[in-house]
Amino acid sequence: MTGPSDPLLEGVLAGLPGTAPRFPADRSGVAVLGAGTIAQSAHLPAYEKFGVGVRGVWSRDPARTSDLLERFPSVGRVYASADELLADPGVRFVDLATGPQGRLGWIARAVEAGKHVLAQKPVVATPEDLAALPALLERADAAGVRVAVNQNGRWAPPWRLTTELLRRGDVGEVVGVTHLLDKPLPPLVGTPFDDVDHMLLTDYLLHWVDVTRTWLATAPDGRGEVVAVRARDTRVPGQSAAARNPWSATVELETRGGATAVLRLVGDAVASTPSCPFWVHGTGGTLRGSVLLDSDRLSLDRGEGETDLPLAGAWFVGGFAATMGELMCAVAEDRQPENSAADAARSVALVLAAAASADRGGAPVAVGGAA
Repeated sequence: MTGPSDPLLEGVLAGLPGTAPRFPADRSGVAVLGAGTIAQSAHLPAYEKFGVGVRGVWSRDPARTSDLLERFPSVGRVYASADELLADPGVRFVDLATGPQGRLGWIARAVEAGKHVLAQKPVVATPEDLAALPALLERADAAGVRVAVNQNGRWAPPWRLTTELLRRGDVGEVVGVTHLLDKPLPPLVGTPFDDVDHMLLTDYLLHWVDVTRTWLATAPDGRGEVVAVRARDTRVPGQSAAARNPWSATVELETRGGATAVLRLVGDAVASTPSCPFWVHGTGGTLRGSVLLDSDRLSLDRGEGETDLPLAGAWFVGGFAATMGELMCAVAEDRQPENSAADAARSVALVLAAAASADRGGAPVAVGGAA
């Protein structure tokens, strides 16, 4: 292992943008539409921590906002209706923190109001909505409106630094990606998530699929495009009989150039030091790391020793600030955001293919430009 003053480490880090959220000079004009658990536990704390100006919040359930201004004094107001929020001329960005049902309708209303949108993930959850999304995004482009998705996992510090190193070619072309979720599952029985078909594949693992697709896509000439998905989800020993969904899932991705990825969730793992380790093997080296539960780490190994890389920040809540920051920067710089809805939709296509594969007993499902 190398130390923080090692010249090799300094060379690796030179020129990298870092893992902290990035914002333009003006980070004002955000309104949060939806005030459920994730909005109050992650979105609003992230905006408060990073000085994002929140003009107001609306929820269809007034009980959720009854004491919100006391708990988040930086929030300007509670809107009486969604119409009032969308009509506010001071709102430039709508953080759409509702569930995927009806998502396209909310995006359309925000676009018609001339507001940029950050939509919660998954941007859509059904094949029908996925097919309808491009037409809506064309309308947004014509209106000069940017639509991004809260794929906050991309800014988990170990994953973000991995992305930057892969884009720079520090381990050559990606050969394979491996993820293992070595941690307990969150409570699922009796929650709305357990009512979602193939929930682990289509929702829970979406962050892992999304960042993996991003890494594979760093290969040149389209060789990193995922062309086939295989997946299984199975019930496991010890799983609650009341659980509707299986507690184990495996996803395999295959690219046009032959690189592969495997995502493995073994079940409700018993672990005294839980973590989510990952490995990225390339033609010129290997990245090894972990995310979540105080396990954050990343090292670079190019065959001449392993270099531990310093990390700053955390997925929760920095990743939530970073997704809005990227949208704001994209608007200020007149470009599409990295987390654009069009890009995030490619990950949705993969998890929907994973569910279709599981329905077929793990048979491969072609995606992307595959014949």
